[in-house]
Amino acid sequence: MSNETNEPEEVQPDYMIEGARSSRSKCKSCRKPILKGVTRLGILVEGPFGTGYMWHHLTCAAKRQYAKVEEAYAIEAWQFAKDPVEEVPKLEELAKLKEAADTKKKERKVIPYAEHDPSGRAKCKHSGEVIAKGCVRVVLGQEVEFGGQTRISAFLVLPEHVGAALATPEIVAGKDMHPSELIGALKENSKGLSDEEMNAVIATIGSLD
Repeated sequence: MSNETNEPEEVQPDYMIEGARSSRSKCKSCRKPILKGVTRLGILVEGPFGTGYMWHHLTCAAKRQYAKVEEAYAIEAWQFAKDPVEEVPKLEELAKLKEAADTKKKERKVIPYAEHDPSGRAKCKHSGEVIAKGCVRVVLGQEVEFGGQTRISAFLVLPEHVGAALATPEIVAGKDMHPSELIGALKENSKGLSDEEMNAVIATIGSLD
């Protein structure tokens, strides 16, 4: 007869709010380390090696996964902490972080777009001409190498040089679009321009076929 006993497995809660027990974990939202003692949110997930927690700064989770933060607060997930925090932020405070993040996201500029030059110090990346303050410039996407990674950076160009700029190999954002799609994207992404100004930009760009 076997002497083994079948003890029930410990049920892990869906969420856990605690102070980080070390500085080894990284936030899955911002990719930065979660320093020891900083309040973090663990979200239980099923992985190839079993269940475990994906950790986030609580503030980062509020900005990107607020619904899960609400669920964690509903079950008072801090009661499961092995290293409790002294004070859990109020949900209302985290809601304000979410609202600010949503506003910032709405205001984020999406390439390609057109805008008024804010300073008069920038130059057209294609012709080298100074772009006068207040004049309309078009922002395309340029592929650059930075820190061993490929990123997309802003490529400023005067409207009359958009067609020529799109022919250069380093331009990627907007290059793979059909001309009508590019014009549509400019209309959708550009902010602060009147209809008259937008129509003038499109007319200056001319045919891209």
